[in-house]
Amino acid sequence: MKSLFSLNIFKKHQKSLKAPESIILKKLKSASLKNNLLVYENITIYHHAETIFIPLLILDSVRGVYLFEHKDWLYDDLKNAKLEKASKQEPSYETLAFEKSHTFMQRKFSEMTHISHLPIYNYVIMEHLNSDQYEHLDPSFQGLMPYERIMFNNLSQDEIIKKIKNIPLPKEPLPNVNTIIGNIVVQYAILDNKSYLNMATKEQQKFIDSPFLSFELLSSPTGSGKTTSLLLKVMLQKLRNPNLKIIIIKPTALSCDLLKRKLVNIINRAQIEFDATEIEIITPLELLGRHLKKLNRAPLDDEIDASKNLIHKEFNVADVIIGDDSDMFSNEFKYYLKHIQHGANLLLVRSNKLLNETYTFNRNFVKESKKVLFVKANPYAKALQIISSLLEFHMPKDILVVSSALSREKLSEDLEHYIKDSVVLLDNSLKLIDQDIEKLLLATYSDTNTIEAKFVILMDICFASLIELEYAYNICSDSVYILHDDECKKLMSLRSDFEDNKN
Repeated sequence: MKSLFSLNIFKKHQKSLKAPESIILKKLKSASLKNNLLVYENITIYHHAETIFIPLLILDSVRGVYLFEHKDWLYDDLKNAKLEKASKQEPSYETLAFEKSHTFMQRKFSEMTHISHLPIYNYVIMEHLNSDQYEHLDPSFQGLMPYERIMFNNLSQDEIIKKIKNIPLPKEPLPNVNTIIGNIVVQYAILDNKSYLNMATKEQQKFIDSPFLSFELLSSPTGSGKTTSLLLKVMLQKLRNPNLKIIIIKPTALSCDLLKRKLVNIINRAQIEFDATEIEIITPLELLGRHLKKLNRAPLDDEIDASKNLIHKEFNVADVIIGDDSDMFSNEFKYYLKHIQHGANLLLVRSNKLLNETYTFNRNFVKESKKVLFVKANPYAKALQIISSLLEFHMPKDILVVSSALSREKLSEDLEHYIKDSVVLLDNSLKLIDQDIEKLLLATYSDTNTIEAKFVILMDICFASLIELEYAYNICSDSVYILHDDECKKLMSLRSDFEDNKN
């Protein structure tokens, strides 16, 4: 698309700045929200190695995308101005002076969705110009800046919405809101465990956009999009500050590898130029081992002992350390992290709510459609029956059984007679390359971190902690089978929260 005009007065004020919080801007945002339009302020759009800054973007799910540029021109600057059209340019109903923004966004959207056209329209916010003053401007200016595309400082909210909705309806229906925004503003795109695209909630957007602080806590239930939000924040903050050194700590080797894979998938989907290897993802023991090596000490196998040995030693290892699933860390290790990051930034992410969180996520993307079935029977016999039934219509990789170590060994022996070579004893201490997680997985409750499955069978729940049960429950996307032969308080608690059917 071509711009209408190229003018000296435009060039004088062309630099894009954050939209100031003027009265007309407040009216515009308020009117948009009242009419169910989505408002995004001061966003950067990323595509491959390029970026473009948009002060204000509003989405009408029926008509398209509106871009707004703020101009601080005074009436006295404009009243005697005569403006001329630049050569080799033709007027367009869709554009004012946003050719680069349009081309960039259209290319981004088309490459992401393979949809050739997205309606994009432009408006100018005139904080110091009212509609009466506009009538006295030279016709050349009025031709350049059509009345219907200017938000004057004296407009009411009704007049603002009338101008916005004066856009004709497109010939073809638009894609849904998540598809439009999620493929333009990729830093807010949350994929759930069924690969459905969701837009980050307001609380997630605030978390993603905010710079790292000295010490922060994020509490968010498993299934709330916290891992994706965390990776999007890391990616965005690194794009803003390429020299920022960030380390993410995950509880186990397997969870580290799975998080690395998720980061690569997010980068590839977003179509941005970002080196995933610049974000280190390591275990607590790996971090402690680095510290010991720096001090020329031998490595220790125990996280708690190593933390105690290093608690008073300085270690400037990163600008930002993020402890993901920190409720799986020992208290000694968390204290150690606070010590070594006292002059830098530390973010701890956990599932349980505290009283002093910096951020909280409340939405859960997976609980609503999940089935929970309580089955009182011999757990081994029932597990084999359920697995056999599921395998008639599903792949082995869709099934995860979580139990105690003893039950896992017994179940493994029994399953060898049914699905030989298709069962894996999941080991979180091993890397992803050392085990095939595309098979039916048998795990203990300490092994479920970061794993996802369509069907989850839980055994020995009375011997698991509440945190472990929460992780095990939320890794499931379809159905959870809770097998038991005895009653206990944890079983009663699960029933009160999740029970759909009693057998």
